[in-house]
Amino acid sequence: MLTQHDRKAAAQTLESGALFCRPDGSVRSESAPADRPVIVGAGLAGMLAALEMAPRPVLLVTRAGLGAEASTALAQGGLAAAIGPDDSVEDHLSDTLAAGAGLVDAPAARAILARAPDVVAALIGHGVVFDRADDGEFARGLEAAHGRRRILHAGGDATGAVIARALVAAVRRTPSITVIEGVEARRLIVEDGRVAGLLCAAGAAALVLPAAHVVLASGGVGGLFAHGTNPPGNFGAGLALAARAGAVMADMEFVQFHPTALDGTGSPLPLISEAVRGEGAVLVDETGRPLMAGVPGGDLAPRDVVARAIAAAGAAQGRVFLDARAALGPRFATRFPTIAAELARAGLDPARDLIPVRPAAHYHMGGVATDVRGRTSIEGLHAIGEVACTGLHGANRLASNSLLEAAAMALAVAEDLRDAQTLPLRMPPVGPLPPRADAGPVRPIVSAALGLLRNGDGLASAIAALAPLAFGEGAAADPALVGLMIATAALRRRQSVGAHCRVDGDEGAIAPPRVSTLADLLAGLDVTNLVLPPTFVLQGKGEPGVAIRESPRTRVLYGSNRHSLPPCGGELERGVSN
Repeated sequence: MLTQHDRKAAAQTLESGALFCRPDGSVRSESAPADRPVIVGAGLAGMLAALEMAPRPVLLVTRAGLGAEASTALAQGGLAAAIGPDDSVEDHLSDTLAAGAGLVDAPAARAILARAPDVVAALIGHGVVFDRADDGEFARGLEAAHGRRRILHAGGDATGAVIARALVAAVRRTPSITVIEGVEARRLIVEDGRVAGLLCAAGAAALVLPAAHVVLASGGVGGLFAHGTNPPGNFGAGLALAARAGAVMADMEFVQFHPTALDGTGSPLPLISEAVRGEGAVLVDETGRPLMAGVPGGDLAPRDVVARAIAAAGAAQGRVFLDARAALGPRFATRFPTIAAELARAGLDPARDLIPVRPAAHYHMGGVATDVRGRTSIEGLHAIGEVACTGLHGANRLASNSLLEAAAMALAVAEDLRDAQTLPLRMPPVGPLPPRADAGPVRPIVSAALGLLRNGDGLASAIAALAPLAFGEGAAADPALVGLMIATAALRRRQSVGAHCRVDGDEGAIAPPRVSTLADLLAGLDVTNLVLPPTFVLQGKGEPGVAIRESPRTRVLYGSNRHSLPPCGGELERGVSN
């Protein structure tokens, strides 16, 4: 039975001329126009891509409102851009390579970092106002592992919020963008090896959205963890969409934990920007001893180093604090008004109080593998922002490179799709609408096994707990699938590198970045005793459990020509494409 809200959402969507459903919410499929790219997600990456495609008509699909439930508005520090007179792309690349612990794709990174001037110009063109110094030049901050002051910020420490507000306003006044709010993408539809559309939900209504071009801009995985800095709803929905459709994934094991979230009980945990340490604040233990003394880089060492130091000190000695009293004192509220307001709500005054901090899940370096145009291994599917893996971050993201990457790849995808031709599509039969995801049952498993310190036994236990959920048909299936992909990738990478720390790890050379389909990630996983739904049609010799181990292949559910997926998508090219 459809509620009034469901009917309103369905009607709003039908007005776009591209969605088809019956009044009772069941789906009918037929040949349908699919000339407009569909963007899933309304954070920085999704909104900027839609704006830059103008005047080409696009559909922007978001479960919440524009900019809502996105991590963009929570970003404090700023946007890394090598545009100062003492800086260069090569200097920025050098810092990025060092932070990424040897696993950065250098050609892709260089191409993305070089777009910083275009990114800044585009954001300013859409109404973003960056902070300026007294001489009128951009004010530039310093953050961990950067060799130069290159962090552009807005509103002091409200960069993400300033960007989000400006882009929301720009989207609202752009006639080529149709925004569909309250609609959630649940499955990609793939026909004859290319994207054909999306199966969506508007409340209880099932809706088919035909599309020859889909852009995933759906954010990261912080919502899988009990303690994170991202909206709880960010469980990796785009990763589940892409993986179930057979897309190649990359670097799934690498999850960055921000060293300095405010130590409290909220969700998400408020972030204490790295820029605070860039202004001279120091980490101290309960005795007042500087925590990072003697560590290369000190308080501005790479995030994985600082996060593990805080966790170790916290476990051994109690709480860890950030001391900004001497470095900033009363200037704190002027330079960091957003953080100061958050601290005031917690009863803290950074001019006189120590700030209790703890590591928290913050950013996923892995994701859907793309080239520098945002193209994935599935024809017609692009991915940008945190859901994507371009190779820029390697094993550990350099601070404030994420906003730059999201915006740079939004520009790249817009260029790729602005004049792209749309081939006629035949909409295949589709399956039932999956339930709305619930990450609740997954969080305790992921938090225990996939945190700052990992070990083989814990990862194996997590895999055993997540697999039945991921292969089931319940609300936890998609969050569990994302957690399962991270856990299996973490189990296979036995060496510690960057944000991936195996306390039982092997010594020796670091394995190169890994790209794989869902079938590859599941290869070797014992699923003999699991009852698999039709989504996982296994193909190979013997019983299903043996088949997935010996001949890792699976099929896509949503398509009349359910094609087999090859065991590896290693041919996906990265770097600069002609």
